[in-house]
Amino acid sequence: MTKPHVFTSGIEGPACDRDGNLYAVNYARRHTIGVVTPQGDSRLFLELPAGATGNAIRFHPSGQMFIADYTGHRILRVDMQTREIDTFMEQPAMNQPNDLAVTRSGIWFASDPNWKQSDGNLWRIDENGKDELLEFGMGTTNGIEVSNDETTLYVNETVQRRIWKYDLTVDGQISYKRLFYEFTDYGLDGMRCDVEGNVYVTRFGKGTIAVLSPQGKEIREITLLGKQCTNLTFGGVDGRTCYVTMADTGAVETFRTEVAGRCWAFLHDNKGRERF
Repeated sequence: MTKPHVFTSGIEGPACDRDGNLYAVNYARRHTIGVVTPQGDSRLFLELPAGATGNAIRFHPSGQMFIADYTGHRILRVDMQTREIDTFMEQPAMNQPNDLAVTRSGIWFASDPNWKQSDGNLWRIDENGKDELLEFGMGTTNGIEVSNDETTLYVNETVQRRIWKYDLTVDGQISYKRLFYEFTDYGLDGMRCDVEGNVYVTRFGKGTIAVLSPQGKEIREITLLGKQCTNLTFGGVDGRTCYVTMADTGAVETFRTEVAGRCWAFLHDNKGRERF
């Protein structure tokens, strides 16, 4: 979708707004957010505050942008009209907020890996920015996602190559942790669900997206052009265009899907359930 290396090798956190514009971190240099139009034109969107480095980007139902600032141990909030940035949540006890997931009621979940020790934590943040440590001493927690019906939370571990599944209540409490899927090779990075409950997982180093059914069966694997896929999101006019950030090329790749992604339906009144 973009020319190579318009983003740095730190490209991550793709997210689309309601108008179909795509955002990702580290445009041209670190500490920035770039925007790519549906036509593929890219430009600088934001300079982050001093000391901030973005990783994940997610849009709240209100349309506000939220950014996981992994060097600042905080989550930033952006007013999309004024581009003013404030701190939604800050927690020095975090290793780093890495990836984010959010419910329709505004409850957040953040993965928190410690790369040096190959372990990590899982956090919950309520709509007012109050944080709660849900689990510690996991593997290297990375990709995280809520299912479209919001009854399930998925969390993956990069080094251990596992995806865990939790039951999720309406008030954002988790229980009944069990293994959803385990890979035998390559790393895992970002994850997203579609409106039918399938889970899309970036296979960093392999250059593929694995698609898993809600029952934990691999449906298919999509081969990309690059190898170092870091994360993905859904967008386009119908929510069936998948955008993938690629660290080795500093670019965004795309492919089409049969059904819309949850993150697109989330911002469009949950449309996209129909299969094409």
